[in-house]
Amino acid sequence: MITACWSLKGGSGTTVVSAGLALSHQRRFGERALLVDLAGDLPLVLGMPEPSGPGVTEWLAAGSSAPPDALARLEQRVGPGLTLLHRGEGDLSAASADLLLQVLTASGRTVVVDCGVVVPGWSVSVARQVAAEANRSLLVTRPCYLALRRADVLPITPSGVVVVRESWRHLTDRAVAEHVNAPVVLTVDVDPAVARAVDSGLLVSRLPRRFVDGMRAVA
Repeated sequence: MITACWSLKGGSGTTVVSAGLALSHQRRFGERALLVDLAGDLPLVLGMPEPSGPGVTEWLAAGSSAPPDALARLEQRVGPGLTLLHRGEGDLSAASADLLLQVLTASGRTVVVDCGVVVPGWSVSVARQVAAEANRSLLVTRPCYLALRRADVLPITPSGVVVVRESWRHLTDRAVAEHVNAPVVLTVDVDPAVARAVDSGLLVSRLPRRFVDGMRAVA
């Protein structure tokens, strides 16, 4: 199954939520999982060295000339049962988005894709297509009007919403769900412990239990 995590505004927490979902799923079920980075921030969040070799960008650019198993050879180990496909350099070629989805589906694993910010508009992007066609499409958002006002021109309809809750915000989960026209499937409180784990590169080894327990609801 492919789960796509995306947002309408930067700084919503999409990358941390993506990492948390993959880590929680692997630890809960013991199944192999794959993280796909279309935004470029997952290696840093996971405490990994900045990748220097080819990634998704280069594989997409090769198009049908690249054998499907070439994508698997680009995976990097994150931890037991969890691997990462990093973004690569340059622009992501939307022309090969269908092929990417086919290969990811055929892998038979749980796949979590960090699509980053999906910008409303007419242009088609890899992130937008993955977010639209994934088995599960999760909009990650803060409960603020600045982020949600863009939902009026959503390029796609999410299957669920992950609310990153800030204590000083008064917008309720119900209001968010009504505005986006999709159910809130998870609320994650902003947690300093998670921020410290990310900043120190220890999210994989010191994932805060409260964060893990929350992620299990949708992992």
